[in-house]
Amino acid sequence: MDKKNKKAVVVFSGGQDSTTCLFWAMKQFDEVEAVTFNYGQRHALEIECANQIADELGVKWTLLDMSLLGQLTQNALTRDDVEIVHNDGEFPSTFVEGRNHLFLSFAAVFAKGVGARHIVTGVCETDFSGYPDCRDDFVKSLNVTLNLAMDHNFIIHTPLMWINKAETWEMADQLGAFEFVRKKTLTCYNGVIGDGCGNCPACQLRKAGLDTFLQTRNLEQMS
Repeated sequence: MDKKNKKAVVVFSGGQDSTTCLFWAMKQFDEVEAVTFNYGQRHALEIECANQIADELGVKWTLLDMSLLGQLTQNALTRDDVEIVHNDGEFPSTFVEGRNHLFLSFAAVFAKGVGARHIVTGVCETDFSGYPDCRDDFVKSLNVTLNLAMDHNFIIHTPLMWINKAETWEMADQLGAFEFVRKKTLTCYNGVIGDGCGNCPACQLRKAGLDTFLQTRNLEQMS
């Protein structure tokens, strides 16, 4: 990895994926900052959780106001009156149009301002629920666009792009962060920290990956 500029900005929600990426970035770079976006998400607890995690890890944390996003799109993550559903052939109701596009673009402006060229995001094409802005080709395309638009040599890192949830748990374990990620992150759409409500799609995906990882780890320890 080119670390000529050894400072990175992590797009950080306080969830399993972005927290794993934060631990990854702390191993890879000399200096790391985390940026969280307030986009009118259902649970203010998400922002509190991100702040607490960054504070506990000694990472400088910044909250940016993106509440206008909630004015532009209706979805289950910003509206209490929208049910969480995923019908065949359609995007899940949790899809927030343009979210990763805007987050990465604003993270780039922020990164340039604090003297960083590395941007880290937890998007993943393996377990991505069909979200188009989690795809590798989108990220690579935006990386080129941001470099041209801002005349800056950004590098967008996606450590989770080609791994599934079980492998994400494995990465956290390898980083020495398994228990931290399991107990202190907020992935649940219903705002329950840790193992979550167990019923929403995010919790089900997280639990399925956790169960697979634990089963594999137990078998390896027995062999």
